[in-house]
Parts: sequence; structure tokens; C-alpha cells
Amino acid sequence: MNTSLIDPFLVFALLINFYVLGISRLRLLIFAVAIQGALLGLLYPLVHKGLFDLDLFAFMRLIALTVATLCLKGWLIPKFLFKAVLLADMRSTVTSVIGFVPTLLLGGVATAGAIVFAGSLPLPDDSFSHLLIPASLATVLSGFLILTTRREALAQVLGYIVLENGIFIFGLLLIEAVPVLVELGIVLDLFVGTFVMGIIINHVSRAFPAASMEHLASLKE
Repeated sequence: MNTSLIDPFLVFALLINFYVLGISRLRLLIFAVAIQGALLGLLYPLVHKGLFDLDLFAFMRLIALTVATLCLKGWLIPKFLFKAVLLADMRSTVTSVIGFVPTLLLGGVATAGAIVFAGSLPLPDDSFSHLLIPASLATVLSGFLILTTRREALAQVLGYIVLENGIFIFGLLLIEAVPVLVELGIVLDLFVGTFVMGIIINHVSRAFPAASMEHLASLKE
């Protein structure tokens, strides 16, 4: 793996984590998650050893998976989310249970903890970038923070996508051993899960335009 190419992508992905933790504009939040997904799609072929030594079939398969990841994470899923915002007539801002500044602070602590934890692992020096594990853990924790602290259902869907992006980064460590069907299955799970959540949000938002968890909690009564 060429760490000189991989590390800038991972650093940018980490910066996007902080951006999505601190942003309140829903459209900017979707756009940032789309950029992160596109970055991961571009990162996918870079982690393959001997990229230019692959035979024609393996190289075409790699290109096809890269294009599929780019289209799903960077274009198709964000397009569906933007459309859900328009159809459901949601408000343009999201709210946080604990506030955006505390969420950012928790994100910083989580990222620092991920870096410290990854540094304590006995990892080989010549097999992958040392930022892969801390970036994956930090992205998973950032997605979890969005999922648990945002009141709006669509923002929680975006938190789920960020969390899945972290799992995707971690999967890059084992890319040589992971079968193609497993890789496609991960992407398909994300697509189906987001599609189902979009349908639920669309129907709920017709009755509750803000799609807030406070409104959903009132259904218990």
C-alpha cells in the first residue's frame, strides 16, 4: 500500500467527521457525507497491493467495484436523501440533544482515544497505513454520536451512514482476504437499509413534518 496516497484521504475523512458533528444545516450534512463516501470509493483501489500487476479480469473487477462504491456512496444514496428532504418538506436545520459544541468535544475525545488505542496495537509497519485503524474507529464513533444525539430521523440515518463508512474503512485492512461477495453485500446492506429508512421517514414526515424523535415518542401515549 502507498501510504503517501492513502493518508491524505484518511485525514480528509477525519476532518469530515468533525464537520458533520458540528454542522446544523441538513443539506450541508448530506453533502458532507456524500463527499466522505466518494473519498472512500477512491480509496478502495489504492489499498490493493500490486494494483498494476493484476490481470485484466481482476483489474476490471476492481474498477467495477470502485465505480459501484462511488455511485452508491457518493451519488445515489445522497440523491435519495435530498429527494426525501424535498418530498417530506423537512426543515432545513437539525438539532442536537446535548448541543453541537459538546458533540464536537466528544468527537475530539473519541478521535484522540482511537489514535492512542491504535498506537498500542502490534501492527506491522509494511502492510498498511497506521491511520486506517484510528480513522475507522473515529468514524464509527462519530456516526454513533450523530445517531444518538440528533433528534431528526433523517440526521440519524446520516449517522448510520457515517458509522458504516467507518466499518468500510476497517474492512480495507482485510481487503486481500475479503471475498467480492462480502464487499458487495456490505454495500447492498447500506443501500437497502437507507432505502427502507427513507420510506419510513417519508411516511412519518407526512404526519410530523419535523420528523423529530420527540414526535415519535408521543406515539407511545
